[in-house]
Amino acid sequence: MTTAPETRVGGKTITFGDDVNTDVIIPGRYLVSIDPVELAEHAFEPLGPEVQKELKASRVVVAGRNFGCGSAREQAASCLTGAGVRAVVATSFSRVFFRNAINTGLVAVECPQAVDALAAAGGRGEMWVDYDQGTVETAGGTFGFAPYPQGLREILQDGGLIPHLMRSFAQEGTVR
Repeated sequence: MTTAPETRVGGKTITFGDDVNTDVIIPGRYLVSIDPVELAEHAFEPLGPEVQKELKASRVVVAGRNFGCGSAREQAASCLTGAGVRAVVATSFSRVFFRNAINTGLVAVECPQAVDALAAAGGRGEMWVDYDQGTVETAGGTFGFAPYPQGLREILQDGGLIPHLMRSFAQEGTVR
């Protein structure tokens, strides 16, 4: 019997403001690696060791407008998954970061109301995202967002674009 994939992710939050640049998420000097766990050691390094420690204890990154602006580097999303982050909830995203997040299996949701509710609660706490139902839960309530199209849900359920393509090819018999 096959179990349904988990579409609800979340936990403890770490909060950032507006315009968080990919150079802050993962500095360019570490782009020689593509290993998410290795990259996670340097995630948010410019902000200091306390932020890095808090990131490693968090499962949801919460941010304001334009999260992931700057360079189009996939490592900005993959370093977060390597640190154990399961979702990013922001007021808005750089479009390239949003797609890189999905491709690496990281849930990325635009839900300004949830960001505001967490801020009103002091900016700390837990947040849960159900990307199938299109909801974000936090201490301030449950907020809706437009659910992902089926294709994006499948990519997330498979753990990212590469695992999704491998599964698809295997089902078609083109990859063994």
